[in-house]
Amino acid sequence: MRTCAQTLITLLEDYGVDTVFGIPGVHTVELYRGLEGAGLRHVTPRHEQGAGFMADGYARASGKPAACFIITGPGMTNIATAMGQALADSVPMLVISSVNRVATLGRGQGRLHEMPQQSATLAGVARFSHTLLDPEALPEVLARAFAIFQGARPGPVHIEIPIDLFDAPVSRAPGRPIRVFPPAPAPQAVHEAARWLDQAQRPLVLVGGGACSAAASVKALVERLGAPVLTTVNARGVLGSHHPLDLGTTASLAPVRHLARDADVVLALGTELGETDYDLVFNDGFALQGRVIRVDLDVEQLARNRSAELAMVADVGLAADALLGALSESAAPGRPSRSECAEQSRVAAELRAGAERCRAVRRDLALHEDPELKPYLPLFDILDDALPEAIIVGDSTGPVYAGNVIARRSAPRRWFNAATGFGTLGYGLPAALGAALAKPQLPVVALVGDGGLQFVLGELATARDLAQAPDASDKVQPLVLIIWNNDGYDEIRRYMSADGVAHIGVNLQPPSFAPLCDAFACRYISVNAPQALRQALTTLDRAASPLVIEVDALAWQASLEQPATGC
Repeated sequence: MRTCAQTLITLLEDYGVDTVFGIPGVHTVELYRGLEGAGLRHVTPRHEQGAGFMADGYARASGKPAACFIITGPGMTNIATAMGQALADSVPMLVISSVNRVATLGRGQGRLHEMPQQSATLAGVARFSHTLLDPEALPEVLARAFAIFQGARPGPVHIEIPIDLFDAPVSRAPGRPIRVFPPAPAPQAVHEAARWLDQAQRPLVLVGGGACSAAASVKALVERLGAPVLTTVNARGVLGSHHPLDLGTTASLAPVRHLARDADVVLALGTELGETDYDLVFNDGFALQGRVIRVDLDVEQLARNRSAELAMVADVGLAADALLGALSESAAPGRPSRSECAEQSRVAAELRAGAERCRAVRRDLALHEDPELKPYLPLFDILDDALPEAIIVGDSTGPVYAGNVIARRSAPRRWFNAATGFGTLGYGLPAALGAALAKPQLPVVALVGDGGLQFVLGELATARDLAQAPDASDKVQPLVLIIWNNDGYDEIRRYMSADGVAHIGVNLQPPSFAPLCDAFACRYISVNAPQALRQALTTLDRAASPLVIEVDALAWQASLEQPATGC
């Protein structure tokens, strides 16, 4: 007979979970007894918020959830911010916590870590929060969680287990894990949507993070349509690095807004059409006047922000494949007929026309001449040259805001950050560590500001631990941490200046990062110009410790303003 804790570990392994982030506490000791000898990798962050951000980064990079083991009370309030970020961006995360003994729940007796209505508090940042009162029900509750991860709009799920139930016996065998296949679109909806798209003169496609697992299908569909595409921050790389139809995350800029208003049919795939993807200037200026077709796993989301004339509750990949099939005539075996040749010519002409529409918009955008973006162009050029396959994980900081517009990645799940959605600080470093664990074969860059990094400085120790792990299966490539040091909260300073508000609380004296890095056994390099950054990145060594590169933002800017010298 297994205990509840042992059954939990068995179920997690059966569902394919291989990594757990957590900080042991007196209320989770029995849970760790169940972890002993299991095939799960345990990573200890320095703060429960870091555990949540690591699980977030792990899921975004891999597409599958990790688990967090969190203590009652303060552990749960600490991880709540990370759960809020994951909820805002539809990131799967399984949070298993303890809670006080069954007989004491809700009695307000001042027990250790006691929090009134812990589950209700966390329900606001979770797809659901459940208190397990019957250990025999554990397989059912976990099946519910993975049904959401596999077949619905994902997000954090919280399951709390009273501390006196961890070692309670479970008589029933765990059973086979649930397998949920996401919904396919209704044939009638596909037929009508295909007819609209086929007749469209000025189609536009909006691609969100829900398309990350369907890159090939989405790419084939947009090329068949020959339609300009706006990819959100979380969809970066779905079409590759420099696809002629991809206008990126530029919906807040005037030329793209004109394109959107002019579109007669808009196909929105796996995007919530939210403010932080389409209206970063916060003036409600992004408008769609044509007929809108929306595809989303969340039926409620289909009615939010911009209701659709035609809505499909479906997986993006299945919908894209169905639409492509409905749009394309099946090819006859052997030599194509004249009608098939004519169809192929028409598709090629539409693709060329769509690419030309995008070139015209890019000329109007002139992103490389935008003074707000210019300081960051060399940064991303260097990262593209030095680490073209890297996963870049960002915090809320100037270069990340710029990168959301100008950065390019060769594949999905290689650019994500906390500058949109929930918009928390302190995300970049721990989320990058989670990504490194999920994809140990890829280099990972954390791009953070000096202000945001101070939220999570302790996770430099976790970075060191992972780079020096004695077990090869736990070791990751040394993280590259780039600190954009502008002496405080520069983005807020700029908002204050624009609104005529005094700079109060934003001019922070950062710590001296060099001795801090020495204390955490991390390599440290200070740079003040693009060429110095390029040189610093050449020092990467797979067997070495994390590399911290501090960029003096003012000196960097000054170096770009110096006149060119030479012949």
